[in-house]
Amino acid sequence: MMSMTEEQYANHILGTDSDLQRASEGIRSAGMPEISIAPGFGKLLTMLVKMSGARDVLEIGALGGISGICLSRELPEGGTLTSLELKEEYAAVAHRHMEAAGLGDRVTYMIGDAKASLAQLEEEGRQFDFFFIDADKEGYPVYLDYAIRLARPGAIIAGDNTLLRGRVADPDKNGPSVVAMRAFNERMVTDERLMSTILPAYDGLTVAIRV
Repeated sequence: MMSMTEEQYANHILGTDSDLQRASEGIRSAGMPEISIAPGFGKLLTMLVKMSGARDVLEIGALGGISGICLSRELPEGGTLTSLELKEEYAAVAHRHMEAAGLGDRVTYMIGDAKASLAQLEEEGRQFDFFFIDADKEGYPVYLDYAIRLARPGAIIAGDNTLLRGRVADPDKNGPSVVAMRAFNERMVTDERLMSTILPAYDGLTVAIRV
C-alpha cells in the first residue's frame, strides 16, 4: 500500500459513501466550491446527532447538501433540519442531493443572509438541539451568539474549518477571517455556558455542549 497521510488513511478506512459521492460530483458539476465537510467529520456529525437524540437541527451554510445529509441521517421520526443558505441556487442543489439520499422531507431551507434568518428564528421563539456552523468565517462569532441563545440545555454546537489551514495558529496572520475564527474558538472554550473541545484533524472542528 502506498504511503498515505493520516487523513487519507482515515478516508480509506471509512470507504466510499454513495450519497456523499453523488453530492460531491453534483457540487463539482455545478461549479460550486468544493469545500464541504470532510468525510470523517461528516460521520462524526451523524454520530453526534444519534448520540444526543437531537430532534431539531440548525445548519448555517448548506452549500451542496453534504453536511445536511450527514446531519439528517440519524434524526428520529419527526426530526427536522433547518438549513440557512445565502444563495438560492446552492440550496436547490443541496435539496436535490438530500432528496436523492431519501432525506428531502426532513429539511427546510431559509434563503438569504444567515444573520437575518437567525434573528427571525429568535423572534419566533425557535429552539434547537444541534447547531452546525459552516458558512462565512467572519460571521462565526455572531452565529455562536445566536446558537447559545437558541440552544436548548444540552444542545451541541459544532463549527467547521476552525483552524483555517493553520492560519489561526500563525501570529503573522491577522486577516478578518483569522481574527473572527480565533474569537470563535476562544469563546467556545472559555464561555461558562459551554463545555468544548477542538479536534485538529482535517481543517479543525470545534465542538461544544450548551450546559
